[in-house]
Amino acid sequence: MCCDLKRRFLLLYATQKGQAKAIAEEIWQQAGAHGLEADMHCISEMDKYNLETEKDPVVIVISTTGTGDPPDTARKFVKKIQDATLPPDHFAHLQYGLLGLGDSEYMFFCNGGKTVDRRLQELGAQHFYDTGLADDCVGLELVVDPWIDGLWLALKEAFLLQKEKEGMNSVVDAVSSSLSAAPHIVHELHLSSEVQNLKLEDEGARRSDVLSQKLVDINRVASTRGTEPSLTHSVPPVSQSALNIPALPAEYIEVQFQDTHGENPHLSSLISEGTTFAVPVTKAVQLTREDAIKTALLLELDISDTIFDYQPGDAFCVMCPNNVNEVEELLQILGLSEKGECFVCVKVKQGTKKKGASHPQHIPERSTLKFILTWCLEIRAIPKKAFLRALVECTSDAGEKRRLQELCSRQGASDYTRFIRDSNVCLLDLLNAFPSCKPSLNLLIEHLPKLQARSYSVSSSNLYQPGKLCFVFNVVEFPACPARPVSRKGVCTGWLAELVAPLLHHSKNTLDTKGGSSSTEKISIFARPNNTFHLPADPSVPFMMVGPGTGISPFIGFLQHRQKLREEHTDWEFGETWLFFGCRHQDRDYLFKQLRCFLENGTLTHLKVCFSRDSATAEVTQPKYVQDVIRLYAKDVARVLLKERGYFYICGDKKHMADGVSDAVVDILSVEMETDKLEAMKILVMLREAKRYLQDVWS
Repeated sequence: MCCDLKRRFLLLYATQKGQAKAIAEEIWQQAGAHGLEADMHCISEMDKYNLETEKDPVVIVISTTGTGDPPDTARKFVKKIQDATLPPDHFAHLQYGLLGLGDSEYMFFCNGGKTVDRRLQELGAQHFYDTGLADDCVGLELVVDPWIDGLWLALKEAFLLQKEKEGMNSVVDAVSSSLSAAPHIVHELHLSSEVQNLKLEDEGARRSDVLSQKLVDINRVASTRGTEPSLTHSVPPVSQSALNIPALPAEYIEVQFQDTHGENPHLSSLISEGTTFAVPVTKAVQLTREDAIKTALLLELDISDTIFDYQPGDAFCVMCPNNVNEVEELLQILGLSEKGECFVCVKVKQGTKKKGASHPQHIPERSTLKFILTWCLEIRAIPKKAFLRALVECTSDAGEKRRLQELCSRQGASDYTRFIRDSNVCLLDLLNAFPSCKPSLNLLIEHLPKLQARSYSVSSSNLYQPGKLCFVFNVVEFPACPARPVSRKGVCTGWLAELVAPLLHHSKNTLDTKGGSSSTEKISIFARPNNTFHLPADPSVPFMMVGPGTGISPFIGFLQHRQKLREEHTDWEFGETWLFFGCRHQDRDYLFKQLRCFLENGTLTHLKVCFSRDSATAEVTQPKYVQDVIRLYAKDVARVLLKERGYFYICGDKKHMADGVSDAVVDILSVEMETDKLEAMKILVMLREAKRYLQDVWS
């Protein structure tokens, strides 16, 4: 508990990948400078706080998973507050402010925060501060920074309200005096993904002197190397500005090298989400031609010796390592090449000033250094500003130090977005660009997030192919750019492509995965079931599938499953099925030409395809994208969705496809129902809520 109860507020965070926790820690750090004490806990630690009896203000920072669910750490909390037996005044005593994190590239933007916010309101809780919704698509800091700035005045007013209720003048006067130097902050902002409405440059309306930041000496003459800014070079006004930079994060990890030998932990010990299975890759097929823009691969896994189970439409996760060459390069830059195979012991530093410092769960207590850098840390992660701030202290060259300060400052926010965030710059890129920066190993463990398993949609049916699991993916390519002079492949897709290279063959019979080379290579996987993206429970219900490119992956499983059901249950009634598929070129990346087999045997009723790059050379104008094809069948779409209460599935890229498909469906509903667009949008929302308009999309 805190030393001064009435200057205390409860600070809860719910994180999936560490961002919400990092923001909560920033709030905790700043609180002390404002004369307040943040009692900070992970929202899962429900034995350490009690909202039912909480009298002080509560601040919640919560992220959202890609599927729109609250993070895993918030599941028990959400389940508890969603208890239908709770009365509407259950939290009538509670004052809270909530900051939601999300990505507008996904359909359910900030849904984790919105879910908790809505339920707390239903149970009588009151906002003492407006909800903030930060968008990782454009930069979380565009909402997070002003939201934190406004928090202190809102807390002051919450304590003043407490004074009126409880008559505790002396306590609140102390709080008021500690905040009296703060300029007025307009905190009744509608903070949402509409970040363009936030006039972040207006320093008169926000704190420019946050006490957790320090003023940096700017008596450095701007470089004459050119007028264009870059990762390593700034231009006015940034190069001539006084900088507000974050407070230096407290170090809390201690790393000790040991002379002992032994074995590294099993990969399964790194996963808390469920049981892992090491399964062999039995087949690898390249689905695209060599001259296709993207390389698509189909892999078949043998799960017959496991209890792994799935339904068509489910996803699963692959545990992948960092690129071995990048790990070696990082060791070399750190001067630890000869220490890679040495065992290290990772402990919490004694006397650390970091609140609630604990041993990172994703770091084994004992393993080799190379194991940690290969399997535990996301060395490709885009460095957060707090990491840049810590790197400043490890940099000896004055010019490099200044540039790192600029990149983590408020004044350099646009440079950070342009040269680090949007350029996918990672730690290795920074260390190459700023050669005098020599961070310690403990700093990497403190600031690099957990290496996440990668999720893929299942592209098969256990009913159709017992003991087999197939999935399809594009090998992700990151081309070189000025801020990152080397090209790279995706962490997982690049590793998988290299792993299966000896197995790889070009096949014209990609749906029949019998035969093929056997393999001794194994990958570790674990289940990630999808609770909604499944075939209709009633086989007589019609459904439409939209899956351009690798978005077709789950629908192959759908069709295989449907074919087997038709063979086994000849007396059942089956609804019509539609598939809309698109790619660039018919002869280069038409991933599954054997879809016509499903059409010929009656499993698939309608197959509609389009080729975006071929259409430009066609003599007769052809529809370019799947959303264009869908518009051609407007009456059928309306009939299936409205009259026959069918299902509509979309899988693939959100920004460039799924949003366009949704727009097309809204237009179709508007025309066919002879209603305005707003009413059509409401109908689409109702279809989503009824789980009849379903999306499995990615950015």
